[in-house]
Amino acid sequence: MRNWKIAVVGAGYMAQEHARAFASLPGVAIVGVCGRTRSRAETLAGLYGAQVCDSIEALQRETQADAVVVAVNELSMRDVCREVFAHPWLCLLEKPVGVDLAQAEEILAMAKRAGTRAFVALNRRSYASTRQALAELADDDSPRLISVLDQQDMVAARAGGQPDEVVRNYMYANSIHLVDYLNLFGRGDVVAVEPTVCWTPEQPGFVAATVRYASGDAGVYQAVWDGPGPWAVSVTNRQVRLEMRPLEQLGVQRRGERRLTAVDPDPIDSEFKPGLRHMAEQLVAALGGAPTSLASLDEATRSMALCADIYGLRGARAG
Repeated sequence: MRNWKIAVVGAGYMAQEHARAFASLPGVAIVGVCGRTRSRAETLAGLYGAQVCDSIEALQRETQADAVVVAVNELSMRDVCREVFAHPWLCLLEKPVGVDLAQAEEILAMAKRAGTRAFVALNRRSYASTRQALAELADDDSPRLISVLDQQDMVAARAGGQPDEVVRNYMYANSIHLVDYLNLFGRGDVVAVEPTVCWTPEQPGFVAATVRYASGDAGVYQAVWDGPGPWAVSVTNRQVRLEMRPLEQLGVQRRGERRLTAVDPDPIDSEFKPGLRHMAEQLVAALGGAPTSLASLDEATRSMALCADIYGLRGARAG
């Protein structure tokens, strides 16, 4: 079995969690870290006997890594990707890819010009609950109704130290996880987005929209901004209703039944940050030439575009 070498750009919380997930896999080694703060990079590298490099160019040259995990903040992602895409490694980019749709599209264009194969760490796709839900739906072609409940708190985001530009674009920074569920469960191209309660950046409140797919599937998105609410997703077809609330837990209600039956979660999602171990496995599979369920950069940008359409931000920043 070949030993795969993984490099990490970034040394914060998500970089640490990704590194832990990759390092737990057989035949995988964390070989290098490049971070904005040298002391944090040294701490992370020290856990795995990895090199600390002062630049992305040095990281690739000195480690000859097979893949790189890019876990930097939204405001840095575009410039970091420009450097990362100059080298021939497989890329896993933390979400969101850029602070808004315009940056996401620019990053996608850079990847295509460079011939870079890149995936995006939309880790809710890799939750055991999400994979269980997809398996439940796999053999039924009947139309689906997808309901997504979102909640965001801009006040809490600012209090937590998020920069104002990120907070103004928080539907990309954080709601993207919920919006992405629409495209994950909705089949075919988006043919219409119909906002029914419109985003008002000067007075955030409620947002609602209907999303229609070429397959006949329909999605209903509802968000509460600066108010109480859960994150929840449900998918209903002719035979089954699936509900994830919380997102890490799947409940199943079959036709003729009155109650949801809980599906046992995968213990791996409690041993690691949910979804990250499965994403690491999938990236390693991709390195070996196997198919992968990871979200491609194209797919992630498609969800950023849907987010823009739901919020009426196509071609514009959020505030």
